[in-house]
Amino acid sequence: MTAPVSGNRSFTRRGGRMPPRHHRTFEAHGPSYLVPLSQDGTSVQPGVQLDAAQIFGRTAPLILEIGSGSGDCVVAAAAAHPETDFLSVEVWTPGVAQTIAKAARAELTNLRVVQADAASLVAGALPAASIDELWVFFPDPWPKKKHHKRRLVEPQFAQLAATVLRPGGVWRLGTDWEEYAFVMREVLRAEPAFDNAAGGPVDFTERFEGRVMTRFERKGLDVGRTIYDIAARRSLTASIASGQ
Repeated sequence: MTAPVSGNRSFTRRGGRMPPRHHRTFEAHGPSYLVPLSQDGTSVQPGVQLDAAQIFGRTAPLILEIGSGSGDCVVAAAAAHPETDFLSVEVWTPGVAQTIAKAARAELTNLRVVQADAASLVAGALPAASIDELWVFFPDPWPKKKHHKRRLVEPQFAQLAATVLRPGGVWRLGTDWEEYAFVMREVLRAEPAFDNAAGGPVDFTERFEGRVMTRFERKGLDVGRTIYDIAARRSLTASIASGQ
């Protein structure tokens, strides 16, 4: 079995008091876009299971983006691919509000938002083999060594990701923090449930064309950082390291 999810959070709560426009967004569009899975704004309610077919009213490929920020990437992707459903996970309240506002302006019906800790969502609320793609773009690198335990991409989370991805599904990652990029690659190489599309070891890839250029990514490029992309396939045959 996969080990219980760690108590170390991969995020810090930010945002403080919401401006009136965010309150108006939640009141006007929250019922259409916000999926109420969390019990305190972070932790997913025990025993809750996400039913994508019920949430979206159809059965379609499902892409989960963790750490959507203000939603530029996931909203653009949902608008470009109406045949696919998208689930955005973010804990930052202003970011959740901005994502919902952008989705409402675009009149999207294939995007929903969850405000919750991603690790607890993946560990408890997502059925096995229910996700076609998992996107983790520019997660907090927690650069100080004493904070590395807070990083999202680590062996335990890789097992969880392998559990919720369907065989043949893809985990896409991107970062502009070089040291973290190599850690990500080694984490995925060490998990036998992941390989590249050809069945070999996970490695860096070309930039994912489906990711719009956000201000965050542009900022990294402007200061001379290299953007590292990884696309890891959920193996069609190999089992997860834990033996699940």
